[in-house]
This record gives sequence, C-alpha cells and structure tokens, in this order.
Amino acid sequence: MFENARTRAGFVVGPTGIGKSALTLNIAERLGAEIVNADSRLLYRGMDIGTAKPGPAERRRVPHHLIDVCAPDQPLDVARFCELARQAIEEIARRGRPVMVAGGSGFYLKVLKRGIFSGPSAAPEIRRELNALAAEHGVEYLYRQLSEVDSESAGRVEPRDLYRIVRALEVFRLTGIPISAHQRRHAFAEPAYESLTVGLHLSRERLYQAIDRRFDEMIAAGLVEETRTLLAGGYRPEAPPLSTIGYKHVASALRGELTMDEAVALAKRDTRRLAKRQLTWFRRDPEIVWVDAERGAQQALELFEGFFFSRSAPGAAAHGPGAAVQNVER
Repeated sequence: MFENARTRAGFVVGPTGIGKSALTLNIAERLGAEIVNADSRLLYRGMDIGTAKPGPAERRRVPHHLIDVCAPDQPLDVARFCELARQAIEEIARRGRPVMVAGGSGFYLKVLKRGIFSGPSAAPEIRRELNALAAEHGVEYLYRQLSEVDSESAGRVEPRDLYRIVRALEVFRLTGIPISAHQRRHAFAEPAYESLTVGLHLSRERLYQAIDRRFDEMIAAGLVEETRTLLAGGYRPEAPPLSTIGYKHVASALRGELTMDEAVALAKRDTRRLAKRQLTWFRRDPEIVWVDAERGAQQALELFEGFFFSRSAPGAAAHGPGAAVQNVER
C-alpha cells in the first residue's frame, strides 16, 4: 500500500438482489481486502436466511466486519453504525489491507462517507405524541404525514419504519425545515475517505427476475422456520428489524393473516419496490461508476485494482461516471 492523508475505501452499491455480496467477495479475495458490511439488516444475529447473510464459508474466504453485532431487539441506529464501521475501516487500513464496503442501505453508505446530520436534540413530548398517533392510527398514518411535509425522506424510508419516520417528523416540527434539506446541506462536508464507488445495474426485467428467484430460494432454505424461531424468541414482528421485507410477510402468514402464497407474492412485490427506491437514491450520486452486474466483474476488479494500488489513486471522476451512468435503465 502507500501513504496517504486519507484512508482509501472501495464501495460496491446497488439495489437489493443484484449480486453485490458475491461480486464484492470475489474482488476482495483477489485483492487481499476485507469487507465492511453496510446493509442494516446484516447487523442482527439470527437474521440469516432472510437477509442473504454471508455464511461461514464466505467469511472464511474473506474477513467480514459488522455482521451479527447485536440482537434483533437491540436496534442499532445509524450513528452507532457509523462509529463501528469507521473503527473497522481504520483498523483494516492500519494492517495494510484494502477496505471494501458493500451494502444496499444508501443512507448508511452516505453517512459513512460524509458523517451524520445530528440535528436538534430529541423532544420527548413530540415523540410521545407521534408514537401515540402511530399506536392509534398505524405507522402508515405518520408515513402519510411525512410524505406531505418531506416527500424526499418519505421516498427513502420504509412505510413502517417508525423510528425514522418519527425522527423526520420531529426534526420538521422543531426546525420547520425537512430533515432531507438539513442532510443535503450537511453533504457538503469533507468526505471521510478517498473512495471509489462502483454501482451494479441490470435491466429492470432481469433485476426483478433475480429478486423473485432469490426470495424463492430463501423460502426453500428455511426462511419460514427462521422467522418462527425469532418470534418464539420473543422478538416482536411489528418492531424493527423484523418489520422489514420478508420477515414481516412470513410473520403475517404464521399468524394466519395471510396464506403463505400471499405472503410470498407480497414480499416479492415489496422487494421490487424497495429496489426501485434504492436505484432512485443511487442515481443521484454522480461519483458512482456503473457496471453491468452480470458482465462487469472484470471491469469492476480492474477499477479497484487501479484505485488501491496505483499511487495516483484515481477516484470515480477519473473513470468517467457521467458516461457510465447513462447505461442504467431509467
């Protein structure tokens, strides 16, 4: 490696189900790198099948960080994630190993690169009021309120993510400014790392086929039993992280609210919608160099080889992301 004022970190991004983990694993193995997870659901123990978590064999091939760090009833917020991830990145870099970061949580990745907008302190009275409204009318009621005052934030959170919805509404009430506007202003902060970000893309049809196929594979691998075990352990299906796609649908089927076929169909539909939102998020990032998820593995490897091992260390701009991004299906 080489001396540099800032640590270098390679990022692999893209929508759920597109193959980020497999590509990152192969590249990391070739480069002698270690992987830092930036997928929020992989942080939780016991949530393995429904998150497509790298298994023991993958982790033996390449060291992984920020996987299985807390129990599902111990939500880990983005500030704590950022703290842990930065510790892992610096520790890997001190050992002279390249750092690869992979995940579909666009907000987590942005915070890791730029830091977090801390915002005003929590207002207990406002939070109590909002949580009471959610208890009476449902989380979707608050989500509709958020959509009215901050459509940008509403577009990047799950409609049942009570914690983030409440925080966004709280910031708006306290400041009169949407939290998304605060975050945009904060984005001008100096980046924490010298980075290269490679994004994976597929045609919409191919991506949706991959998503449907992967969920069928999760069911075959035991997602129903995994969800049943989590529920038996006392974890509440309406609370994060179990209130996320896949787990919440299977939990509804286990409670008799849906048939399993209905649950699977809804989970696939909601995963496709999530992928669409993730793509919308990532397309706004001009630093991303886009490569084809099925045919671009060698291209991605060469980009990261040049980034980590050349002294000039070209960033994304040097590789012409403006041209590459036009390949992404709109």
